[in-house]
Amino acid sequence: MTGPSNAQLADLIGENLPFLRRYARALTGKQSSGDNYAMATLEAILADPSSFNHENAPKVALFQAFHTIWSSTGEPVNTSDVESPIEAKVQDRLSKLTPNTREALLLHTIEEFSFDDLASILSVTSSEAEELVTIAYSEMAKLTTGRVMIIEDESIIAIDLETMMSELGHRVTGIARTEEGALKLAERETSDLILSDIQLADNSSGIDAVNKILKKHGDRPVIFITAFPERLLTGEGPEPAFLISKPYTEAQVKSAVSQAMFFSSTETLKA
Repeated sequence: MTGPSNAQLADLIGENLPFLRRYARALTGKQSSGDNYAMATLEAILADPSSFNHENAPKVALFQAFHTIWSSTGEPVNTSDVESPIEAKVQDRLSKLTPNTREALLLHTIEEFSFDDLASILSVTSSEAEELVTIAYSEMAKLTTGRVMIIEDESIIAIDLETMMSELGHRVTGIARTEEGALKLAERETSDLILSDIQLADNSSGIDAVNKILKKHGDRPVIFITAFPERLLTGEGPEPAFLISKPYTEAQVKSAVSQAMFFSSTETLKA
């Protein structure tokens, strides 16, 4: 079977690159390192087009190529090699997890791959992929819980998020509907993680609110939830490490929160 032409291959990759970048950032916890892995994947495909398996769906083929690189270089590193005590703590946590569990959980919940797709991407069987996701949920449930701030102007969604946080063992410090409300909430109590919408009730910006909170009160993981993720996946300027599209599923939110709790800092966005 003849593979796609270079132009067709470029189109197939381009359509799915924002999703790969989102996944790579969530996997590494940083925009810079995630994008480095995504770029390495593109370079590998350019050097060897056969590494893009055109017998699979384009998105599966791209993620499969990514994991060929990730599996050889993306394992937790020695803590002496990381840049800060915070990163050392993160890597120590990662080293204690069952291999491929975080990857499987992110691929299944955030990127919505089926277990069959996971099997192709991770080079395991479908039943093994399903078991990896099950193990991931169990291991993530044992992670340290914390205090979560919710910035969301839609009451039903805010209540839904609050319920999910409680089920994960976290405590919600409060719910803010506007930028001003979020800033006041941050003054009253420190949070360990922020869940934030982008567009708030009075047309103020969740991005502005988060950046001001982080600047004044220090870094913490942030998960942005938006109906327009493509606006934040442009590749121009800083982007969030964790991004969920509306409408979301409970599994997506819980997975992202569990992943975010691995990391004690986040990339911020410019409005």
